[in-house]
Amino acid sequence: MTTAPLEAPTARVPGRAWTVRLTGHSDRTASVTCTSPCTMPARSRDLASLRAFAARHAAAHAKAATVRPDAACHCRTERCEAHPGDKTPCAGEVVMILRHDPVVGQVWIVEEVCAMCAPHIPHARILARAAAPTRPAVVERTGQTRTLPRPSVPSLFSSAGAAETGADTIRRPRKPHRRPRQG
Repeated sequence: MTTAPLEAPTARVPGRAWTVRLTGHSDRTASVTCTSPCTMPARSRDLASLRAFAARHAAAHAKAATVRPDAACHCRTERCEAHPGDKTPCAGEVVMILRHDPVVGQVWIVEEVCAMCAPHIPHARILARAAAPTRPAVVERTGQTRTLPRPSVPSLFSSAGAAETGADTIRRPRKPHRRPRQG
């Protein structure tokens, strides 16, 4: 007898990454490059304006991209080279981060990584989190849709579901904290 799974396993899609780089040239000019096919300004000697453009361009990629909840950790595909000293298992929700080392100041990286890797990556800032999956909707015979109610939890346990349904929770009284006598 064979059994079929209730739901098809969801396949992870590769995590995305965009790298915006400011590159200097031997003729004392610089240029901005991006890993995606974007329109970049021409070479220039004005390094400050190119640096500002690169920062705005990386921010535009982060703003335009929606974090996908089914994305795999991009850091893992790179064998966690972004945090070599901290070996953590990839797990948790997917977040969008911006990596920029202010000392170097020439590379901006926007990528989708897991919530476990994000705090271990130096000079990374979390920009967005993946949206929580929505509850399935039920279509009634009248054609109206309604969302399924959250499953209730018995009142012996404290949970968000019990608080929403108005169930009473049992709380133990706090004991007063006493300092030990010094003497």
